[in-house]
This record gives sequence, C-alpha cells and structure tokens, in this order.
Amino acid sequence: MAVAQAEPYVAPFDAIADRYDETFTTATIGRAQRASVWRELGKAFRSGDRVLEIGCGTGVDACFLAERGVKVLACDSSAQMIAATTRRVKETGKGRSVHPHLLAAEDIGSLRNGDFFDGAFSNFGALNCVQDLRQLAKDLAILLRPGATALLCWMGRYCLWEITWYLAHGKPSKALRRFHREGATARLAEGVSVRVFYPSVRLLAQTFAPEFQLKSVKGIGVLVPPSYLETWANQFPGLFGLSVRADSLMRRWPGIRTLADHILLEFRREGPPA
Repeated sequence: MAVAQAEPYVAPFDAIADRYDETFTTATIGRAQRASVWRELGKAFRSGDRVLEIGCGTGVDACFLAERGVKVLACDSSAQMIAATTRRVKETGKGRSVHPHLLAAEDIGSLRNGDFFDGAFSNFGALNCVQDLRQLAKDLAILLRPGATALLCWMGRYCLWEITWYLAHGKPSKALRRFHREGATARLAEGVSVRVFYPSVRLLAQTFAPEFQLKSVKGIGVLVPPSYLETWANQFPGLFGLSVRADSLMRRWPGIRTLADHILLEFRREGPPA
C-alpha cells in the first residue's frame, strides 16, 4: 500500500517574499525606517563580531552589517526569504560574512553548540509573530555571551499614525487592532494569514528579564507613517521629508517614542553564561 507523502511546509511569509523588497527596502517609507534602524545597528556591532539575525527577510540588514566586517548567521522560517537572501549574498559578494539558515525564531535554541554569539538582532516585527516570548528570551540567553547586545525591532502597540488614519477613515477595528492582548490576524495574501502580537515595552522588559536588561528604547516611525501609506508619502514629499527630520529628534523622547510604528529595543545580556 502506498504511503501518502506529507505536504512540504510552506511558511506564511513565503507568500510575500517576491514583493518584500518593494515594500520594505526600496520604497520611500521602507528606506526611511530602515535607515533609522541601520544607524543603531552600526553603533551596536563592530567588525569581527559574530551576530545572530532572527527573521532576516531578504538579507538586506545582514549585508549592511557584512559591509562593516560583521559576520551574520541570517535565519528565517521562510524558504523563499532564505532563497532571496542567498541570491543577495551571492550578488553582493558577502558569502564569507553572511550565512543564510532556514530556521524559525521558535527554534533558535537548536543552535546551541558551545559557541557564543557576540550579539543578536531582529528587524521590522519578525518577533511579533512569536507567541511564547519567554521561551525565546531563554533560548537567546543561551546563545549570547554575557554583555552582548540584542537589538530587537518590534511593531509598536500604540501607533499614532495607524490609530489616527483608520479612525479618520471610519475603521475603528483596524485603528485599535494592536490593543488586543490575544493578537490580531494579518492577511498576507489570498488564503494566507498570520497571527501578530503587539506586546508593550513594559511587558517585553519583564519577559526578557532577568537574562536581559533593557538599555534603551527608540521609536522607528513616530511621524514617518507605516508602509501601507506609501502612496501618501509619494503624494506629499515635502511633508514626508519633514516627518523624517522630526523622527530623528522625537524617536528618543519618553512617551512620544512609544507611539511609533516600530519600537527598537536594546537589551544587554546579563549574568554568567547560561
């Protein structure tokens, strides 16, 4: 009797891999928000560091660090994203510095082999799709040396742009979707969706303790709008330019910074090796 073959696993983000860059890399808003993150990445990691990236997407951030001498293990749960990263690494000649690896955030604990990473980072809300953040924190602690930096960029819970925009357009459920403790369902493509959670900065600090101490909080997109407002950004380039300049000032302001589209948290690994 023939044995039925299991269907190959298809990660939700496979559905958007082919258009990821046009939304988050080359688009006006994507470039502005990514540039803010890159400024902090450039400060956090130095040439010679070995860094773990969780949710690498198409490898743009990994190649940015590779240009600065940082070695990156670039992980993602999407085979299509890893394929795009592999192509980018080959095209840019970063094969010695960037190593794409098909691995979900929930499985990073399997990387433990006795060697410690000098740091870790995750960009643009990849970790918002992880339900058990406490387990993630413990797994990450095992992989990082004491004193290491974890630079993690989350989708913020209180996005002023999103609340204002959708309330103005008579869509209160979308305006307040980030407030639901049980998360919200995000539609990626026809028939493809993913559950997204929006933890507060306070909850994240508590969840990552005691292994990690929160060192800084920065807003990414306080006045720069979310990516789905790309048309607005292109229609009003003058206003958008003002929003970019204002963001560079406001992203560190207490209270205001937590109203951003994304929140960049810098954690330090505390204590002895796990």
